Amino acid sequence: MGKLKITQIKSSIRRPEDQKRTLIALGIKKLNKARVVEESPAVNGMIRKVEHLLKIEKV
Repeated sequence: MGKLKITQIKSSIRRPEDQKRTLIALGIKKLNKARVVEESPAVNGMIRKVEHLLKIEKV
């Protein structure tokens, strides 16, 4: 598949614990930090869970 650049654009403060853990699992630790990840069904599911906190771009 392809690669995705994900950037956290909203804070995880006052979010459910499972959403915070999902951000950490994606490798995002701070606001406005970007990470390039390989697109896969598992990663797509995690992104879908917290997509309201992220900006997603195809690379």
